[in-house]
Amino acid sequence: MPTSLIPAPRGVVAGTGETRLTEASGLYADAGTEGVARWLGGVLRAATGLPWTQAREPAEARDGVRLSLAADLGPEAYRLVSGPAGVLVEGGDAAGVLHGAQTLRQLLGADAFRRAPVRRDRVWTVPHVTVEDAPRFRWRGLMLDVARHFMPKEGVLRYLDLMSAHKLNVLHLHLTDDQGWRVEIKRYPRLTEVGSWRARTKIGHRASPLWDDRPHGGFYTQDDLREIVAYAAERHIGVVPEIDVPGHSQAAIAAYPELGNSDVVDTAALTVWDTWGINPNVLAPTEDTLRFYEGVLEELLEVFPADAGPFSPFVHIGGDECVKDQWRESRTAREQAAKLGLADEDALQSWFIGHFDRWLADRGRRLIGWDEILQGGLAPGAAVSSWRGYAGGVTAARAGHDVVMCPEQQVYLDHRQDAGPDEPVPIGYVRTLEDVYRFDPVPAELTPEERERVLGTQANVWTEVMEDQGRVDYQTFPRLAALAEVAWSELPAPADRDFPGFERRMTEHYRRLDALGVAYRPPGGPRPWQRRPGVLGRPIDGPPPAL
Repeated sequence: MPTSLIPAPRGVVAGTGETRLTEASGLYADAGTEGVARWLGGVLRAATGLPWTQAREPAEARDGVRLSLAADLGPEAYRLVSGPAGVLVEGGDAAGVLHGAQTLRQLLGADAFRRAPVRRDRVWTVPHVTVEDAPRFRWRGLMLDVARHFMPKEGVLRYLDLMSAHKLNVLHLHLTDDQGWRVEIKRYPRLTEVGSWRARTKIGHRASPLWDDRPHGGFYTQDDLREIVAYAAERHIGVVPEIDVPGHSQAAIAAYPELGNSDVVDTAALTVWDTWGINPNVLAPTEDTLRFYEGVLEELLEVFPADAGPFSPFVHIGGDECVKDQWRESRTAREQAAKLGLADEDALQSWFIGHFDRWLADRGRRLIGWDEILQGGLAPGAAVSSWRGYAGGVTAARAGHDVVMCPEQQVYLDHRQDAGPDEPVPIGYVRTLEDVYRFDPVPAELTPEERERVLGTQANVWTEVMEDQGRVDYQTFPRLAALAEVAWSELPAPADRDFPGFERRMTEHYRRLDALGVAYRPPGGPRPWQRRPGVLGRPIDGPPPAL
């Protein structure tokens, strides 16, 4: 059992024998670990049916579990020792204790991930073992696009549990786009009254002739988001919200037409976009637009406090794929550029992003955006999500900026997992489980000092062709398990990684995912109900370029 752990720990020493957990097994929490104890007691009571009495003294946890902090361990590091006296889980901090508790759950077997006991006569044992572990990267993330297809609050909470089970610690929520605005802003109610739903939805790639003529929509109230943030914090996960500007903004313009380039197009006639691709309708680069989004961000900062979890000071402002044709045609935009002494439209976007860079910094927060925001320069505290390849991350790190590596050629999980004809709505390059497992977030050309700028990595799940939870699960798993190991574990160089060994460990991990109800892609290909015959995708042949 210790050899099936995912992500792989740094050190495992197997002992002889096992600890048997019974009705008498207690759970003791040293100071600083009480929150982990509440979580662990809850999941273990549900799965095992054992009472897991809260022990008042460490000795009462004999043949049970003791949680403790250890001064010799670093942030998020843990040590798990199972022996004759029971199980001790120590962490460098509460997050480390939680990670150790997740490892304990894996050691108990797949049924420990269920919500109720499946066999009342089950004997629960933990093999005698010592596990020493710590993460490679600080930022180990998942981006969920809830704008293209809305994921109800319960689905987001479920994904936080799945992330925690894989020792991931950053949820990047893509809350706004052309196809939907998903966050309540009280001073601008039309953002959700109008912008949160669309009349119909393209099925498949934008060239597909198929449509779903049902309205699609939804949004999170501010209290919904506070609940998500609090739920994440209990699992030592930080939530980074994204409000995408100045492109990807047609839903906002449909709600408030004055935000668009109304001297070029009839913005009052725009609706929330019902198809996919890069949209030409972008925000007008005016002072009024800045004031509007300052109002949005003021409410957002209150809902997403800076002390709620890892990397909580960050706010993502997008900045990608801003088509500037309307700015070139707009007299208002040209006059604004001339007034500011800017050379062209690219400089105008840099001014736009730079404004929010300073605005957030003045409030003790940090801006992060897609790698296009590098154009024109950034303030020292800003960070970059490198999505178009490695190049943006290299440029950012060499300029002294922190980087999250998420190149689309490697870790965009909307991309297809196989070249076979049964792959549902095939998008992009083939990225197999092995491809993700051999991904390395650190570009080889960086110096040791520049490599320190790589905060970590995340997988991005864009949901244009993922209409429900099952489709999100299929595209995300099992590849997220591979990304989790890349982000957490100290692995050899990509070519030297033991993928067959990882596949063997995945045999047990699939049982865990089954217990969690995850509709993953089976190793042999999609099940009949996971296919989407006749739905046009956008496959790209050949290996992805090294960018």
